Amino acid sequence: MQDEVDALVRDWARERPDLDLSAMQVLSRVSRLGHLLDRARKDSFTAHGIVAWEFDVLAALRRAGRPYTLSPGALIRETLVTSGTMTTRVDRLVRRGLVTRSADPSDRRGVLVTLTDAGRDTVDGALGSLLAAERRLLAGLDESEQAQLAELLRTLGLSIDELAA
Repeated sequence: MQDEVDALVRDWARERPDLDLSAMQVLSRVSRLGHLLDRARKDSFTAHGIVAWEFDVLAALRRAGRPYTLSPGALIRETLVTSGTMTTRVDRLVRRGLVTRSADPSDRRGVLVTLTDAGRDTVDGALGSLLAAERRLLAGLDESEQAQLAELLRTLGLSIDELAA
């Protein structure tokens, strides 16, 4: 079987036979799959009335476990955004009734962000939809192949992290 990356690599090999295109064989496919996953994520989240950044914040709170509460600093670490961005995001989620903001009883200057019941229902529904979409995307691989691919991608990701450090 051939895919669009095979055609792309074939064309480049014809035009630039002096180049090693082996990385393109892997990373162009990873990029293409990333686009497909982004589309599946967007569709899953849209079906539940949220966008990706809202899912990220709500999911961080949900994964924290009961009482589904984190400080803004913890949310920043979980979602890798700036303080100003997190403030804006929490404000928007408060207005939508998906989280509440309250004073931190252990720090008079601090605040805590807590997932509401509506926020929990929203993130749980979106996660279920996302996982179903991801299962559909992986349907071409059996369990063993999925495990092997996950391990290879973990190894690749860790080596890229080392290069970036």
